[in-house]
Amino acid sequence: MRKAMLVGLVGSNITRSLSPALHEDAFAAAGIVGHYHLMDVSRLKGRQLDDLLAAVRTAGFAAINVTHPFKEAILPLLDEVSAGARQIGAVNTVVIDADGRTVGHNTDRSGFRRAFEETLGAAAAQGRQVLLLGAGGAGRAVAFALMDLGVERLLIHDKEQGRATALCADLIMRFGASRCAFAESPGLVAKAVAGIVNATPVGMTGYPGSPIAEDLVRSGHWVADIIYTPLETQLIAHARGRGCRTMTGGSMCVHQAADAFRLFTGLSPDISRMRSVFDRACAARDTAVRNPGP
Repeated sequence: MRKAMLVGLVGSNITRSLSPALHEDAFAAAGIVGHYHLMDVSRLKGRQLDDLLAAVRTAGFAAINVTHPFKEAILPLLDEVSAGARQIGAVNTVVIDADGRTVGHNTDRSGFRRAFEETLGAAAAQGRQVLLLGAGGAGRAVAFALMDLGVERLLIHDKEQGRATALCADLIMRFGASRCAFAESPGLVAKAVAGIVNATPVGMTGYPGSPIAEDLVRSGHWVADIIYTPLETQLIAHARGRGCRTMTGGSMCVHQAADAFRLFTGLSPDISRMRSVFDRACAARDTAVRNPGP
């Protein structure tokens, strides 16, 4: 195990990410001198993904996390992709060895599954129909997690129809034709589902709004959002107002980070401690957003 580690996150619109707080505290608890560096392409104008990957190799990074919009695009740039990440078709964690060799993994699937189990309970999905909004890199991982949770039928909608149909085809090949279908319009299926999951960026800081017409959310639904910036998205706020059981992106953030930390270091972090760090960092971030300095 390394005594000092440089890791980071590559993505767009990530300046308010809580990953640095989570990982740097976990490093400190493990006796590792660690730094978690953000590489935000919305600010690093003109930087391409392959350039950033080459840069982190040269700089001696031990690993990086990858987020929107690169979770699928990074696959062909890696030396190896784990079986689980290849099945999903998306990577959110890349481990880099001393020779610069890169191996891609996905901790979003396990992170969402564990978060769902502890927040809403596996029974909320098992044997039920569920509507998934978004079939990009995060949506692919969430779709496989929902299959792990035993959904009877997953209905997938994406504004880019080709992404949704491609994900459906992958799931049907793996789990059977009855388990998945493309939803051309959320309005046509919302009444028939037990729950709704948002795996699009809509609702995130910088991407305002709701990914679904609010009148389609009913009190009998449970609603999950993988976004945690802000923790209460417009979708979650509306669903709570309708009396729905809800799950924010906070728990998934903690669990996927814990799984990524295991890949970074070979060590298991204290989940309770990581959750407490998340809660404090999230509260501090949201206070700063509400009360910006001069």
